[in-house]
Amino acid sequence: MSLGDGASGGGEGEYGGVGQTRTRLPHRAGDVYGGARRGRSPSRSLATVVGVVVLLIAAIAFANRGGGSSSGGNSDDKTRSAPTAATGTRPVRSKPGTIPSGFTRDEQGAQSAAANYAVALGSADMFNKDRRDEILRAIITPARVAYFEGTLDKAYTPQFSEKVGLNADGSTPQGYTFVSRTSPIGSNATRFAPDKATVDVWCSGLLGLAGQNSTNPVTSSWFTITMQLEWNNGDWKIVQHSQKDGPAPVPGDERASSAEDMAKAVEEYGGFTYAR
Repeated sequence: MSLGDGASGGGEGEYGGVGQTRTRLPHRAGDVYGGARRGRSPSRSLATVVGVVVLLIAAIAFANRGGGSSSGGNSDDKTRSAPTAATGTRPVRSKPGTIPSGFTRDEQGAQSAAANYAVALGSADMFNKDRRDEILRAIITPARVAYFEGTLDKAYTPQFSEKVGLNADGSTPQGYTFVSRTSPIGSNATRFAPDKATVDVWCSGLLGLAGQNSTNPVTSSWFTITMQLEWNNGDWKIVQHSQKDGPAPVPGDERASSAEDMAKAVEEYGGFTYAR
């Protein structure tokens, strides 16, 4: 899922733990992903109706805001930006297939860097030694690269690869699709200075092996990554990294997809890079 997942049994620390929550998968014989949809409880149905009514009221209020004024409103009418709302400023430059770089030297740039780096650290490429070292050289401050490489070499062992369903060398077994993705949900700069920043990135992730008879089906998890960044040679770089579980929402009523549908989705839907 992300840096160090599975290496230390789920505890917190510089590289975090497994960071996975158990996902309830309805059972259906012959398919670990499938199963019948559970019926909605009366309380959940009532909550859904109430939610729709609230949204309708909010939409009507928004449409009527400003009355008959034709001047476009004043600054008091403008909705204030949420902490992770897009600002309209382009804070990152990137090319397809590369890790974004060139973040702005401000709080927005630090949050954007942390979100992008979370995606890279949670990718399937981390299970390949050569690609992992490339990622680390791109996002870790130079003085710490050797330390990160050595520590992660001890974490991404043949035993860990086999634990998530891969071959001992990190390759994917024939007939299966390996899934490891991290998606930032939001970010928060808890500390910021022109040369240093600490950013929390709330993420959801997917990890597992999609395919018939997989003993490691793709499961979801929720975790928060904390990155200490420094401004180095014109960009933000990671100095230290830690991870903790959650916040995790209550699982929904969606039926788990089949192994075939999951593998197809991974192949058809490319991952994102994130710029705040």
